[in-house]
Amino acid sequence: MLYRDFGKTNEKVSVLGFGCMRLPVIGNDPTNIDEKKAISMIRYAINNGVNFMDTAYPYHGLSLDQGGSSEPFLAKALKDGYREKVKIATKLPSWAIETREDMDRYLNEQLERLETDCIDFYMVHGINKTYWENLKELGFEEFLDGAIADGKIKYAGFSFHHRLDFFKEVVDHYNWSFCLIQYNYLDEDYQAGKEGLEYAYQKGLGVAVMEPLRGGQLATNIPQEVQETFNESDVKRSPAEWALRWIWNHPEVSVVLSGMNTMDQLKENLKIAEEAQPNSLTDTELESIDQAKSVFEEKLKVNCTGCGYCLPCPSGVNIPENFAKYNDYFLFGGPETKEEYQFHYMALIMENERASSCIECGACEKHCPQNIPIIQELKKVKELYE
Repeated sequence: MLYRDFGKTNEKVSVLGFGCMRLPVIGNDPTNIDEKKAISMIRYAINNGVNFMDTAYPYHGLSLDQGGSSEPFLAKALKDGYREKVKIATKLPSWAIETREDMDRYLNEQLERLETDCIDFYMVHGINKTYWENLKELGFEEFLDGAIADGKIKYAGFSFHHRLDFFKEVVDHYNWSFCLIQYNYLDEDYQAGKEGLEYAYQKGLGVAVMEPLRGGQLATNIPQEVQETFNESDVKRSPAEWALRWIWNHPEVSVVLSGMNTMDQLKENLKIAEEAQPNSLTDTELESIDQAKSVFEEKLKVNCTGCGYCLPCPSGVNIPENFAKYNDYFLFGGPETKEEYQFHYMALIMENERASSCIECGACEKHCPQNIPIIQELKKVKELYE
């Protein structure tokens, strides 16, 4: 296993981290983790050098407002001396915070659920504009400072799903030690993106990456044209290896979190991680990935870069996220998976942010640098998903 410095924390973290959001389950119940399989996987990962375990309050739960099974399960998996071999990362459920006391209450509950005296890497979960203003008003900075002083957490960070300009605002607001961003070769200019990655790194933050395979979409069921592009390369790699090696090629990335749910996936990722040196891909290899990315982009239905100039929408529609979910269906889905994509759309986009909330005022179209007919495209999103 290779290790990299994690920003200003001076900790060494394995380049591959274990994401505990997609553990194997029994049946179709997300709360019913297959503990025998999952414990075997986690301990195999640790025995092979993985030292970063990432979870969150709602993971493997039925809703964001309920504590899921992931944290208590991880405590069980890390018994028998395994807790001392790893760093635990978990997250404050920012959407559920209504009072300053809520922050302490959730942290104390998470310490109990994880059966630990100290959480190594504690994040404010999924910061967006709405949560951000509320957290600032309630004094999250004082909370984090106090938790560090009391020894309940070692380092404070945040996870992020929003626009680049807001990402920089968050980075500059507090003395964070690290951050967690979505990054892969298809999302180089999405959310924080490459510019955000470099910005955080220059500020001394350790950078962890989530969704390296876009929930598995860059590893399985990829378009035939993309597979053909990879097949033409002199270097033979699986789609997953191409995607992971691209991220690890960035020296700014410390750890990549992979939500592995089979032993085969784990073993493959461990093998790939052995060669995950920064700046190790050749120009020819990078060109192959660029060609694959171009194929994906040709399949995009809406040429939205997620810049956010269309926001804020007067009626609250999250225009970039609607277009991102719409594009995902045509990139990776199809008629046979339509119900699954509809479910994820309704689950991940709040009601007031959906396409159906558009009042056709046209304010967004005046500011779109891509000249997208946003009103008409939102109608297509509504027709597909709602």
